[in-house]
Amino acid sequence: MNLSIGIVGLPNAGKSTLFNALVKRQLAKVAEYPFTTIEPYQGVIDVPDERLTTLTLMVKPDKSTPASITFIDIAGLVAGAHKGEGLGNEFLAHIREVDAILHVVRAFESTNAVHTLGTVDPGRDIEIIKTELVLKDLETIGKLIGKEKDTGKKTLLEKLKAQLNQGLSLGEVKLDAEEEEMVSSLQLLTTKPVFYVLNLSEDKLGSAKAAQLEEEDFLVICAKLEADLLALSPLEQKEYLQASGITRSGLEKVIREAYQILKLITFFTIKGGKEVRAWPLPQGTLAAGAAADVHTDMEKGFIKAEVVNFSELVNIGSWHKAHEQGKIRLEGRDYLIADGDVVEFKFQV
Repeated sequence: MNLSIGIVGLPNAGKSTLFNALVKRQLAKVAEYPFTTIEPYQGVIDVPDERLTTLTLMVKPDKSTPASITFIDIAGLVAGAHKGEGLGNEFLAHIREVDAILHVVRAFESTNAVHTLGTVDPGRDIEIIKTELVLKDLETIGKLIGKEKDTGKKTLLEKLKAQLNQGLSLGEVKLDAEEEEMVSSLQLLTTKPVFYVLNLSEDKLGSAKAAQLEEEDFLVICAKLEADLLALSPLEQKEYLQASGITRSGLEKVIREAYQILKLITFFTIKGGKEVRAWPLPQGTLAAGAAADVHTDMEKGFIKAEVVNFSELVNIGSWHKAHEQGKIRLEGRDYLIADGDVVEFKFQV
């Protein structure tokens, strides 16, 4: 499953610095002037999971593959982007292609990298991008209403238009299953889940204000610090963070929040003892759907799924012993995959 998160923000907010820190290498150009990023950069990021490490030590496979998420550094936005201002058209087109949005909001002062609006105001900056997405969706829906002949669909579009005219995102609209299916096919920008990263200066990370912002569901990080940590060994990184009173790195926070906002779980496969692999999966996915993620042939020729949860398997000590003790469950196509399930799919070609 190719899951992607677009990193957005006003120019000079620290998007590219955060992106480079996430992917652990210098892909995106970083400079102290706006619109450094024009074409989007992509990087695949491994999802840390101690369960995968435990399974790997138990099975001792030839290969161990973590779950991953693709992050995309998208061009900076300015007011008027929905009308093509700045790099607005490119910005908005690339947002349509991602599953969720990570909005980097500037909360640091700098005489070198000046804010394009002159002053640092996180609340204002958040509203600018939200407004641009709302206005673009209004434009899209206006065009659709003019072409739609179906009365039911037209009524739904009018309902969405009314919501947007109040300045609200479409993610806040209550829809039934049929309406959700129709809306999802439209690729509207404000239907995408969003989470916010406040980019502070390093000296503000341990402040009372930072703690308050965390309680308000903002991720508080220093993108420059995260990038600087890449020059240190894992042990040195840990020691530095502990000395600074930081319990988790910003990267860990971002990856964990990405999983939550995309409503993902993780299941594992053990490929004949040769590869242990973690797979990201949307909550509520059935066994047949999970099999399709591993390989389309598995879904087509699905026979059954052999399943045991991670904790039980580790307590037993091996897949073979779990079989002997009758702890491996046989499940059909409609089995709901649970977080931590270790699955062996049986199928015919």
